[in-house]
Order: sequence, then structure tokens, then C-alpha cells
Amino acid sequence: MDNLEQFDYEIVHAADGFEALEIFGKEHFDICVLDIMLPKMDGFNLAENIRKSDSQVPILFLTARALQEDKIKGLKLGADDYVTKPFSIEELRLRIDVFLRRSKTDNPTPVKPEFNKVGKYNFDFQKLSLAINESSQSLTFREAEVLKYLADRPDQVIRRDELLKAIWGDDDYFMGRSLDVFISRLRKYLAADPDIKIDNVHGVGFRMRW
Repeated sequence: MDNLEQFDYEIVHAADGFEALEIFGKEHFDICVLDIMLPKMDGFNLAENIRKSDSQVPILFLTARALQEDKIKGLKLGADDYVTKPFSIEELRLRIDVFLRRSKTDNPTPVKPEFNKVGKYNFDFQKLSLAINESSQSLTFREAEVLKYLADRPDQVIRRDELLKAIWGDDDYFMGRSLDVFISRLRKYLAADPDIKIDNVHGVGFRMRW
């Protein structure tokens, strides 16, 4: 992480999971980069606690734990990305910058919300929210990206590799498993409108319809 400071990122370090959670409760962060193997509280528990208080801040795991089960567990807890060691600092910068571009607020003027209708839902991509009736669901950045890509192409069969490259920039096996986690989450969030379906098109990809 020291290498990132030379690129003008403002970095706050924590020695263990408890300290990280305490700092997170006191300050605002644009992104959380977590290791799994932290003293006192591991990265999985830390991510779960962060998600309880903030459903939108991007969480990126940076860890030596490369098992598929660990990666899927991290994503199910609400992480947006998962990078295993060894990695290049340039790769890490690129992944972080994707999230920072979303959170930058160069223009302080309030922006009027722009809702996209997805079935009976109002989907606000900018605010990462999905609302129906009096109920609102906050989305992570990745969840919102996947939903927007599908919702912008209703009734079209979207190839799995197309969706993976558009959102993650890669279509390897792990990214495919990651996509399945996000699709499952979106189906759960959209369950209040039974007309909305995200179909698996066997051997091809997905189709969203309502």
C-alpha cells in the first residue's frame, strides 16, 4: 500500500481489523482495500461489518488467499473486487481508479435524480438505489453496473463473456463465478416484481425481461 502513496492517493493504514473498523466509523472513505488475514478481526468479518453500516462504499480484497471458495465468500459478503498476490501495482491502480471515478464529486451542484424504470422499480444508477413502493435497496457499485448493463438491453440475450468484459474487463473462470454471485443478488433485490426475470440462457449468458 505504501507504493500507492507515491501516486497521490491519500491512504489510511490500520494494523488490525478492529482498528480498521473503528477508523471506518469515524471517517469517510472512497474505497476500502482489505486483506483477509488481519489480526484480531479477519477481512471477511471486517467487510461484513462495513457493509452493515455502508452498503455503497467499494470494497476490494487484496490478499494471498487465492482459493475459489475464499473469493466467492468475499463477494457474497459484499465485496466489489478481489485481487490476489502477487499483483502488479499498475493492475491495482487501474482497479482502484474504476471505483474512484464513480465516487468523485468534482461538481458540487446537486444533480436531479434520474430514474430508469425496471419493471415496477425506479433504478437510480447515480445514487446506487433501487426502489419500489415505499421500499428502497442500496446497491454496491458492481451490482448497479451489472443491473444497468442488463436493463439497458431488455429481452436481449447477453453473452456471458460480453458482460464480463464490459464490467470486469476479463472473462476468466473466477470472474464468471463472481458474475453468478451478482446475478443471484439482483434476482433477490428484484423479487417484489414477479414480472421481472433474469433468465439463464444455457451455454450463452443471460436475458432480462419484464
